[in-house]
Amino acid sequence: MMKNRFLITVFILIFSSTIIGGYVHHRNRQSTEPAQVQTHSDVENSFIEAYRLIENYYNGNIDAEALTKLSVQGMLHALDPHSNFFDKREFYEMQSEQQSRFYGIGVTINRRNGRVYVLSAIEGTPAERAGLRYGDAIIAVDDQPSSDWSTEEVLKRVRGPRGEPVELTIERAGEPRSLKFKIIRDAVPFPAIRNTFMIRPGVGYIALTGGFNSTTDDELSEAIKNLRRQGMGQLVLDLRNNPGGLLDQAIAVAEKFLPANQKLLTVRGREFPEREFKSRNTSPEDMPLVVLINRGTASSSEIVAGAIQDHDRGLVVGETSFGKGLVQTVFRMPFGTGLLLTTAKYYTPAGRLIQREYVGSSFYDYYTQRYASVADSTLQTLPRRGEALRTDLGRTVYGGGGITPDIEVKSPEGDPIRAQLFGATFEFARQVAAGRIDGLESYKITKTKYNHKLRGDEFPITDRVIAAFRDFLQKSQQFKSIESHITPNLDYVRARIREELVTAAYGTEVGNQVFLETDIQTIRAIEALPQARQLAESIQPAMKFKDNYRD
Repeated sequence: MMKNRFLITVFILIFSSTIIGGYVHHRNRQSTEPAQVQTHSDVENSFIEAYRLIENYYNGNIDAEALTKLSVQGMLHALDPHSNFFDKREFYEMQSEQQSRFYGIGVTINRRNGRVYVLSAIEGTPAERAGLRYGDAIIAVDDQPSSDWSTEEVLKRVRGPRGEPVELTIERAGEPRSLKFKIIRDAVPFPAIRNTFMIRPGVGYIALTGGFNSTTDDELSEAIKNLRRQGMGQLVLDLRNNPGGLLDQAIAVAEKFLPANQKLLTVRGREFPEREFKSRNTSPEDMPLVVLINRGTASSSEIVAGAIQDHDRGLVVGETSFGKGLVQTVFRMPFGTGLLLTTAKYYTPAGRLIQREYVGSSFYDYYTQRYASVADSTLQTLPRRGEALRTDLGRTVYGGGGITPDIEVKSPEGDPIRAQLFGATFEFARQVAAGRIDGLESYKITKTKYNHKLRGDEFPITDRVIAAFRDFLQKSQQFKSIESHITPNLDYVRARIREELVTAAYGTEVGNQVFLETDIQTIRAIEALPQARQLAESIQPAMKFKDNYRD
């Protein structure tokens, strides 16, 4: 009975929050179409009656919590694809991540070749203390088989209340039978900045890829300070695959690079016609700046990229961003649940609304088409150009469809051949790290050594390694067919094997540094730094002129 009241209560509260705008719209049309109008009370009563019928006559078990979630999500998704409802556990996890922490065991995992694998145990976490290591395949969680689970489903099962145990069943290369690990959950860091190092002499690299949480501004300040000590005079800021997060943190990041009184964004919502946010920074960073974006760059990260681009403060390199220009407000609901409701739209300093079109598109298509493989042209969402506007220096930029980069560089990762080689190189490196490839026993890795500074000579991928990889493929039923693709993709294969072995030996952060050495988007970003310097120098006189004009 408690669950039944839960469903009705949550629906009524959410309906009250979301229906008012539509109800006012319909009320204004009453004089012309009175017979088509449904009042707030009509819809509410219809829902309650529908649930009563389900409860009394449905021939099966009724999961009230699941019914609540799906009912409310269906209603919200009819409004827009970013309004959402979170059950108690999801809402707790969302709030924890915004505070830059959560409770779990501390592993980086990913689904590859049909299973979810451990890529790295985070230093100082329960997973490291328990002995989980690179290449461990998670085949069950608390005795529930995980072979069909996504990465997200495994994460959901592994996370939980602090101090409670979770048992993982692991298949480890070289072990004759599966291993069981009983691990007590504890606090795990969830930083916004996932990597920071000197990528070239004088060039710093910061991967702000973990969203915008409550510590993002502080993390960025510390990263810049550390790189300055190492001689950084130019910066590549990587926002690829950053899904966004807290608006105030996006503002704080943007004003790191933009001087006082420059507009960062404008927010327009129902409760307020317009609200401008301006930089308050009297001594912003003035180094040449290139910002990396891709199709996974969304929301708050688009605010940062848009502000940098509109003020010509730096160059934007990569692929057109996701295109999320809607602002959500978090509402706390009964029973520990939460509602994320779109309450405003944001506009870049030049006046761009970068939200992609979603009317007439299903929730599924809205997301899958944006993330579709570049190799599948049938699923591509073409950028929609909105109003043409001008940057501070007069360059043309467009609203609608995300942030279009100044220098477009398509990622090759969607290539189906590379996708197969990606999986094959991972499994090969997994076996090499376990000491199971003849002739490569010296590459065996027994323990991750953290805080390693990459020299460049670690795990050289010699002709002997490539020969062993060919032999591995020929003996593998799963990967035998792709052996012919090694020669035309040899540089990629060498880089992939080395990236995996470095990840196994030193963790995902250092492994990612190896990836960046051959990543075409990162290379192009570094090449663009002289143009970014010219842009920064050009904007100074323009800004002085504007300041004098305002005076």
